[in-house]
Amino acid sequence: MALIILGHPNIEQSLANKTIIKELEQSDLEIEIRSLTQLYPDYKIDIKAEQEALLRHKNIVFQYPLYWYNMPAILKLWFDMVLEYQFAYGSKGDKLKGKNFIPSFTVGAPESEYHTLGEHHFKVYEFCKNLEQTAYYTQMNFVEPFYFHGTSINAGYTEEDVKEKAREQAKRLINLLHSFE
Repeated sequence: MALIILGHPNIEQSLANKTIIKELEQSDLEIEIRSLTQLYPDYKIDIKAEQEALLRHKNIVFQYPLYWYNMPAILKLWFDMVLEYQFAYGSKGDKLKGKNFIPSFTVGAPESEYHTLGEHHFKVYEFCKNLEQTAYYTQMNFVEPFYFHGTSINAGYTEEDVKEKAREQAKRLINLLHSFE
């Protein structure tokens, strides 16, 4: 069973993330999806409920769009609040030890813009160091991030292009999660 922490601030307006979630829901996987924006529109996160959800699962997928080279605010707040001292780290903070930390996100701009001479100057994986460090610090197994470029229809991608990329990402996630069973 896998836990999906959905950190999209407006999933109903999403094309890519919404498609990924739909594909996961329609798969044969046993999953629990926690849509942070739907659960906490006021940003008042129920820490104990979130920690209990984490304890129920071995595989934790963080699904979100890349915003300003990072995760959306609701997901960052979730990390700040839920991964408490003596729960996720500290002398008694081993509750996440050995669980799989699986980042899955979408990137609006094309891959060609993510290099040293491009508009965004860095490759996407360079923006993932905080995720890897969080997994390390909480004794979780960091899984290389799943992501794809080109989700912005404003950048010339068609709706079908985005949906197809999203379905492919979902398929890769499903295969990974099956491999952990």
